[in-house]
Amino acid sequence: MSFLHNLTCRRCFNRTFATALVATPLAALAGRRASAADRKLSPVPGSPNSVRSQVLDKAADVLQVKKPIDAMSEYLNGFHFYADDMGRQVEANHFCTHLNEDFHQCVIYEANQTDAKLLGIEYIVSERIFKTLPEEEKKLWHSHQYEVKSGMLVAPNVPDLGEHAFMADLVTTYGKTWHTWQIDRNPDFPFGIPQLMMGFTGDGQIRQSLLDDRDRRFDISTQSERRNRADIPLSDIVPGANAWQGGKTMQLQLVEMPVKNLRT
Repeated sequence: MSFLHNLTCRRCFNRTFATALVATPLAALAGRRASAADRKLSPVPGSPNSVRSQVLDKAADVLQVKKPIDAMSEYLNGFHFYADDMGRQVEANHFCTHLNEDFHQCVIYEANQTDAKLLGIEYIVSERIFKTLPEEEKKLWHSHQYEVKSGMLVAPNVPDLGEHAFMADLVTTYGKTWHTWQIDRNPDFPFGIPQLMMGFTGDGQIRQSLLDDRDRRFDISTQSERRNRADIPLSDIVPGANAWQGGKTMQLQLVEMPVKNLRT
C-alpha cells in the first residue's frame, strides 16, 4: 500500500481533510513544518527498563494487533486549564480517533515523545450532538471556537490547506476533558483524582509564555495561524457550554462512600 494511499485512506481525518491533502503539492506535504523539538521531561519513579523488558516489549509490538491505537489518525496540540482554576494551565497533545462525523475520542499526553506521560482524555462532539445533551451534562463541556479561530489549536506537520479544512470542521465542536495526571503540580507521579479541564474563550486568558514556548518548539506562529483562519465561519456558541464563565463550575472531589454489594 503506497504512503499516499495510506495517508488519505486508513489514517485520514475526514473526507474534507483528505480532499485537501490530495490537492496539496507533495513538496508542501513533506516540508511545511518540522516536528517539535523534544524537551526534557521529568522521569517517573522506578528502575530503567531491563534488557528482558525491552525484548518483551519489542516482541509484543511486532506480534500484537492494537486496533484502537492504529485507528488514531489525528494529532492536535493545544492547551487546557483546570475548570476551577484558570491560573493552572497546561499544554495538551491530543491523539484522536474519528469514530464518525459527529464524534472524536482523544488521549492526551504532555508531549509528542516516547517518554511522555499520559495526562487524560477528551471526547469531542459536533454541535448537533451537543445540543441534545441534558443541561447538567453541558456544564462539563467547553467550546472550541476560540481555540480554532485564535490559532491556539494546531495540527503539527499538516499543510496549511489540510489544516484549514480540518479546523473548519472543528470550530463548531465541543469537548469534555478529564486530566488524570495533575502534571503542573506533580510532574513525577499521578497523585489525586481526575480533574475537569476547560478551553480558552478569549484573548489574554492564556499565559503568554506558555504559548510562546510552544510556538518556539514547533517553529510556528499562533498569529499566522489566526490570520490563516480568519475566513472560517462561526456559529453562536450553544448555551450551557463553558459554564466556568459564570463564576462557578463543576469539579471532582474525593469523598468516602459505602461499598455496595460487598463480597469478602
